[in-house]
Amino acid sequence: MLEEVERWLAGRSWSAADRPLEQLLEAKRQTGRTVSVVLPALDEEATVGAIVAAIRADLMTEEVPLVDELVVLDSGSTDRTAEVAAAAGARVVHRDSVLPRIPAVPGKGEVLWRSLLVTSGDIVCFVDADLREFSSTFVSGIVGPLLTDPEVQFVKAMYDRPLDTGRGGPTAGGEQGGRVTELVARPLLNLHWPQLAGFVQPLGGEYAARRSLLERLPFPVGYGVELGLLVDALHTVGLDALAQVDVGVRRHRHQGGQALGRMAAAIYRTAQLRLARGHLVRPRLTQFERGEHGFVPRTTAVDTEERPPMAEIPEYAERRAA
Repeated sequence: MLEEVERWLAGRSWSAADRPLEQLLEAKRQTGRTVSVVLPALDEEATVGAIVAAIRADLMTEEVPLVDELVVLDSGSTDRTAEVAAAAGARVVHRDSVLPRIPAVPGKGEVLWRSLLVTSGDIVCFVDADLREFSSTFVSGIVGPLLTDPEVQFVKAMYDRPLDTGRGGPTAGGEQGGRVTELVARPLLNLHWPQLAGFVQPLGGEYAARRSLLERLPFPVGYGVELGLLVDALHTVGLDALAQVDVGVRRHRHQGGQALGRMAAAIYRTAQLRLARGHLVRPRLTQFERGEHGFVPRTTAVDTEERPPMAEIPEYAERRAA
């Protein structure tokens, strides 16, 4: 590990307990900064309501007004995600209603990018909508450094991530989830962006940043959004403006092997685009499923599209000027 990264780990890695809520509220009063929380959601009716309810109960009260805005960005759910989220107290916005002149494409990064147009907070906090046993510390923990330290611009959550096998709980021996992180993202970062080697959960879906940074970054539309934003933030503001906060344990639905393969391909593609803007491999991935007469190939496109920095979108500039 680079000496620079060792120093960064010592000075830019914290625990959520390091900044009590009273300290955050005082910093918020002094700075006047506002906070928006965004939950990108696709068919998450089983979990989204509890997350929204926890944030509203813990961080959006008269006594604890830490969060000013809570938005669920629905990316085309076919279940009751929107209804459940609204009943719990979130403002629900459908992906296709945001910036309709640019047709939406499937992908998490797409809805995160569009969320900048329908939120107003100086600090934007993203939280995945499939978390179980959610704690509002996920939000207060990663928002904290942005409220208390003017030099910090981008904060990732770090946590234990027990791998639930679906057969009675987590695996024995403390086996962790995050297989794409360990097999794809961490090797890529260590080899090509060693300054980012200190991030415990580089692909984690819980992170917060200053709007003034996010609006300057391109957003990969799919699975590569977390790696893309992290790498681009490093190049835009430097390592010392990045940080991570330990928020405890993250429990969520784990995906199957083929879905992880598609995620890995998209992340590799995102890294490749940043390593060289010249020759690129064919953005297709072939996987195999056993059919009635043997293995059947299934070929899918790898997410390759990226949205430009939001600051370049005329509608965004008009909205911010209003």
